[in-house]
Amino acid sequence: MILLLLIGFVAGIIAGISPCILPILPVVFVGWADPVTGTSRPLAARRRRAVTVVAGLVVSFALITATGSAVLSALGLPQDLLRDLGIALLLLFGVGLLIPNLETLLERPFARFTRSGARTNGSAFIFGLGLGTVFVPCAGPVLAAVSVLGARHHASFYSVLLSFFFAAGAAVPLLAIALAGDRLIERNRRLARRARRLRPVGGALLIAMGLAIAFNLTNGFQTLLPGYTNTLQQHVEGNAFAFKELNSLQHVSTNDGSLSTCEGHAASGYSQGLSKCGAAPQFTGITKWFNTVGDKPISLQSLKGHVVLVDFWTYSCINCQRTLPHVEAWYKRYRNSGFEVIGVQAPEFAFEHVLSNIQSAVKHLGVKYPVAVDNNLDTWTAYRNNYWPGEYLIDANGVIRHIDYGEGNYTADEDLIRQLLTKANPDLSLPAPTNVPDLTPTVAISPETYLGAERSQYLDGAEPVDHEDAVYSFPASIPPLSYALSGKWLTENQQIIAKANSQLTINFVANDVYLVLNGRGTIRVSLNGAYVKTVKVSGYARLYTMLQQKSDANGLLNLQFSPGLEAYDFTFG
Repeated sequence: MILLLLIGFVAGIIAGISPCILPILPVVFVGWADPVTGTSRPLAARRRRAVTVVAGLVVSFALITATGSAVLSALGLPQDLLRDLGIALLLLFGVGLLIPNLETLLERPFARFTRSGARTNGSAFIFGLGLGTVFVPCAGPVLAAVSVLGARHHASFYSVLLSFFFAAGAAVPLLAIALAGDRLIERNRRLARRARRLRPVGGALLIAMGLAIAFNLTNGFQTLLPGYTNTLQQHVEGNAFAFKELNSLQHVSTNDGSLSTCEGHAASGYSQGLSKCGAAPQFTGITKWFNTVGDKPISLQSLKGHVVLVDFWTYSCINCQRTLPHVEAWYKRYRNSGFEVIGVQAPEFAFEHVLSNIQSAVKHLGVKYPVAVDNNLDTWTAYRNNYWPGEYLIDANGVIRHIDYGEGNYTADEDLIRQLLTKANPDLSLPAPTNVPDLTPTVAISPETYLGAERSQYLDGAEPVDHEDAVYSFPASIPPLSYALSGKWLTENQQIIAKANSQLTINFVANDVYLVLNGRGTIRVSLNGAYVKTVKVSGYARLYTMLQQKSDANGLLNLQFSPGLEAYDFTFG
């Protein structure tokens, strides 16, 4: 854990020098100054104030990132409330630099402290708290992991601590910039004498930047610069060790030994034959059931004597959708022989939490077996799962005997099901095995490609600007397995939203190309400059087919979006 905290700190330093911090640099230059005395106080006092501002930023950014979503949801408050309050504080402090009487009013809450330094540092800390709410560094794996845990209300002591280390790292370059500016003023005595008279200019700058952040007017400048920190970011926090440690944050430790004997199988992704992986955890935190009698819950205790397949899936996942025909065929073929399937719908995206979307998808995909909605990922965590799809085969005694991740191995998996059914009932006469075609890709294809700010590692060109509109331009060329944007887009954590003249081009290698979409509108699809078709998008958020070919090929797929359409995730077949 200590090494992961160090990785988080270094990742924060990298984020602190990324293009995403540009909007707050003018605020950093102005905001650390003493609102009452400008730069006329001693150097040591001014530097203490700069450190205090940064401390406030670290506290607010870390807490908001790790727990803000859960707290706001619990209180029934809008998710952007804290950001709005932060912008209001920036504007208030800017006005304070313009109006001396307001400065005194801002200092009044700290008047109970006897020393003037405590009063000014108190207001500096409040200013830093506000600055932390509008600080949006470029998200790499560390920040993405903490953000996802916070958004899913699964924050832990370690995730909060990691968030603090990341924020502290990001604050280091900001503090260095503030102190460098102060040193520059200190060396220029004429500028130092005039600093107090320049305070109205600083106030106007603070107000201007607050308004620019509020109305997302800083995007154009940010997108002019390339992602010069991407490579360094991946080396520091995208390595195998960091990936494993960040994934482990999602899971609670268990002391009963459950699944402990199958850790090696989990690492390899597939376990050959039958093992004994410990007692299967019970279904926990399920918020809704579908395809059961009266939509009533099912417990593993009630399934004792049955062979059970627990299949973790999410309805927009193409890998899960390619697995579904096999799972559905096994359910239909063996349910009268003592076999049961429980599909645990574990959401990856926000729209996959919506019950009406899940219900529509279950019907649309033809799922007949029971589906448990695990919106808070409690059962996911109990099984220590981290994959879509993730399959756990349980024998008639409630013991996990086999774990499998991803697509493929269907013949071997079905053979294990038949073995367990025969062991549970030696006199059973099983029907013939199923014969569903295996559509698992057998050649190298493009990897799953997420489009939201949390995981946009395949984006070529400008860095994504989270929660803000931005205008993009296609680069001169797009590297293989990468994509680029053109026109105006709004980037959220998990999706991008078309605004005006919105296009996306992806350099892919695959036979089929799929895209998760939401909204109503059309997409004009072109391959290597030639028109292919127009896709109509409507109804709930789901997977759409962009391209189907007879053989695997590479090329440039261009998509032209209607305004308002939301795009989440490319998958390939």
